[in-house]
Formats: sequence, structure tokens, C-alpha cells
Amino acid sequence: MTSLSAAPLLAAARGEKPAHHPVWFMRQAGRSLPEYRKLREGVAMLDACFNPEMVCEITMQPVRRHGVDGAVLFSDIVVPLRAAGVDVDIVPGTGPVLAEPVRDKRGVEALPELDPAQVQPVLDGIGLLRGELGGTPLIGFAGAPFTLASYLVEGGPSRNHERTKALMHAEPEVWHALLARVAQITGTFLRAQVDAGVAAVQLFDSWAGALSERDYREYVLPHSTAVLQSVTGVPKIHFGVGTSELLPAMREAGADVVGVDWRLPLDVAVRRLGPDVVVQGNLDPAVLFAGWPAVEREVRRIVEEGKAAAGHIFNLGHGVLPDTDPDVLTKVVELVHSL
Repeated sequence: MTSLSAAPLLAAARGEKPAHHPVWFMRQAGRSLPEYRKLREGVAMLDACFNPEMVCEITMQPVRRHGVDGAVLFSDIVVPLRAAGVDVDIVPGTGPVLAEPVRDKRGVEALPELDPAQVQPVLDGIGLLRGELGGTPLIGFAGAPFTLASYLVEGGPSRNHERTKALMHAEPEVWHALLARVAQITGTFLRAQVDAGVAAVQLFDSWAGALSERDYREYVLPHSTAVLQSVTGVPKIHFGVGTSELLPAMREAGADVVGVDWRLPLDVAVRRLGPDVVVQGNLDPAVLFAGWPAVEREVRRIVEEGKAAAGHIFNLGHGVLPDTDPDVLTKVVELVHSL
């Protein structure tokens, strides 16, 4: 397996070459595995996220099954909110749901801060993983300020983010106070993971693609930057969904690696980001259902396009879909390594 320091995360700066093309899969990569479903049977998502033994086992399952070069910590974007005392739950078939949405100054001021001790079960899980992973690096994970704020304002998932954007434009002072508080929570969570031993961190912005570049720069970029600047000593990855037009701005937030979803060819992404960037991505998860000839064709194309970047970590362009055939994922890893 390729150690993180030999992977192209920082290869451009260090002049290092990986032993083979590194590959790992997005968070929740194990949810397509029968062993994952068996372990999770009867266990709520957030209960699993706060169980150190389950965090360890679920994180390890894709590493054992697929032979990937990095393990992505099993967690969820609302874990630090729940840990801090926010009344949030993950409703099956819906997603995160808040008991009391935050839509005014009073709600923002009532948001608690996060004490690292409140995520100790997660940190204990990281400790277990350090003993299991050997030389395979562990990638920590947290939701980005905009995505978490959107859940807080909307009270749950939203197609149009109308309440979020209304608050953003109508009461920018309240909005920035909200994002600053959420950024503090996210930064604390990521730094605690680094202190516990993760080798890299990823800031995951599920909903940033709902914004124009102008709005992203004014209302979001300063807060994502604050999170990334608060984390030191490890490589940092920044990924968003539907963010093709936002990539240059997202790079300015200060990550070492920019994740690219499946909507934009990697070579085009590199032209937007600059040739000195390290990229992560970007196989469409749905292609994994198309049969091996189609999968192989897409994998080879993506690896070739990734050569335009200073470094490339092969990944999906978002999470693994639950009904994905695990054997196909294993074959993808083997193919990427052979290339």
C-alpha cells in the first residue's frame, strides 16, 4: 500500500512518486458491503458513529475488501453538531432533521460550542483504527460550514435552500455569525481528529453547488478558509458536490487537494484550478452499474485526464451508492493500481 507521504497529495512539493496510482473511496464506502449491513442491522446511524468499535470496523471493511490506499473515517456531517448538544437526528430515507431550526440571531447565539471531549467516542475509534490500519493512512472527515448551516436553517434536507439563501441575503450579519459558529465547531472536530492520529482531513461541502460563485465568495469562502487554516500538520482535502463553477474559489480556501465530482472532466478542472494543483476524483458512482467494459473505459479515461494535474488521487465523484456491487469496486482498485 502507498503511504500518504508517498501519495501525490504533496508529491509536487516534495518531488515524490507513488509506488502506484493511489485510490480510495468516498466516505461510507462500506455501505455497499453485506458485512456492513449485517453490522448496522438495528443500529441507528448516529449511534454507530458514536460507537468506537463500530467506527473502527466499518472504516476497516472497505480497506480489507478492496485494498484501497486510504481509509476514510466512518462518520456523518452532523456528528459534531449532535455531540455539541444540537437536537439533530438522521431519519432513514430523509437525512438529518433538526428539532429546532436556527433562523435568527437568538438561535445563532444559542448554538453551543464543541468541546473535544464530546467527540471522545470518535477519537477512541481513531485510536482503534491506528492499531488496525498499519501503514494505510486514515483520512478524517467533517462537513463544511455552508452545508451544516443549511441543515440548521432549513431544519433538514432542501432542494432549493430557500430559507438558507433568504437568511444569507436578508440578514448577512446573522448569517456570518452562524457560519462563524459552525466553522468553530467544524474546526474543533477536525483538529481533534488530527490530534487523535488521522493522516489527512477532508472538508465535505454537500450543498455548496447551490450557490453562485459570487455568493460563495462573499458568504461562504471566508468560513471554509477559517476551518482549513485552523488545521495544521496534515494534508487537507476540500470537496463539494456540483461545484464545477466554484473550484477556483474553493482552492483559495487553502486545501492541499481539491476534490472534483463527476460533472466535470478532470483535465478541464485542472485548467480551471491550475497545473500545480493536486486533484481527487472523479468516477460517476452510477457508472459502476453499467457493466465492466463501461467501467473500465471510464476509469482509464479519468486516470489519463488526471495526468494533467500535479497529482491525482483516484476516487468516486461522490459516495458509494448502497446497491453497488462490491466486486466491481475491488476491480476498479486493481485496475487503477495497474495503471
